[in-house]
Amino acid sequence: MFESITHFFYIILYQPLFNALILFCNYMPWHDFGLAIILLTLVIRFILYPLSVKAVKSQKALQKIQPMLSEVQKKYKDDKEKQAKEILDIYKREKINPFSGLLLAFIQIPILIALYRVFWDGINPKQITGLYSFVANPGTINSLFLGFINLSKPNLIFAILAALAQYFQSKMLMPKLAPKAKSDGPDMASIMQKQMTYFLPAFTFIILIGLPSALGLYWTISGLFSIIQQYLTFKKNNNDTRAIK
Repeated sequence: MFESITHFFYIILYQPLFNALILFCNYMPWHDFGLAIILLTLVIRFILYPLSVKAVKSQKALQKIQPMLSEVQKKYKDDKEKQAKEILDIYKREKINPFSGLLLAFIQIPILIALYRVFWDGINPKQITGLYSFVANPGTINSLFLGFINLSKPNLIFAILAALAQYFQSKMLMPKLAPKAKSDGPDMASIMQKQMTYFLPAFTFIILIGLPSALGLYWTISGLFSIIQQYLTFKKNNNDTRAIK
């Protein structure tokens, strides 16, 4: 069973990503490994673009209805069955699937694992095996990006940039809440959202600080792509709303 899963992972994810990286690297100026990673990142993000847009819209919609959900939780705090029914009614009325954004996350986890192996193996000449017939074996891979950044080693700058990109991604999704009256008490949903806004970047930094900076470069470019995508998605939604009005 485990061998079948490993073989499936190798054929479906690792081998295509690895071959794409080597192919891009062969055609990059100076066979720059970093430029190949950037191109591979953009290809992956464009493939996942429809799912990403759907996930962003779903997340933003959930943020907008959060005050309604909080009101229902407060109103029916002693009746969990009624509370669940009212929350489901809100989702149905607003035409929101609360789990639609999870699909992208589930897809990206194995991709990240595969990319970790790809970046790790891609730098080691002994691991350049399993290439497709149309992909030439470069023999060795120059692990330097722009001639001076060693992507085989951890890099503080890329860890910081990836964390900042994660922060702005999360910040853009936070709803603009109206000021609350003092008597209302703390809004736990809002507190949790703010905590996650800082927790995810910190977690990203801690993870990447000990990994090859090739993964940090991928994470940074992917984060910048997400920021631009979210901006364009929100701008389009705002224009559509004004047009309807």
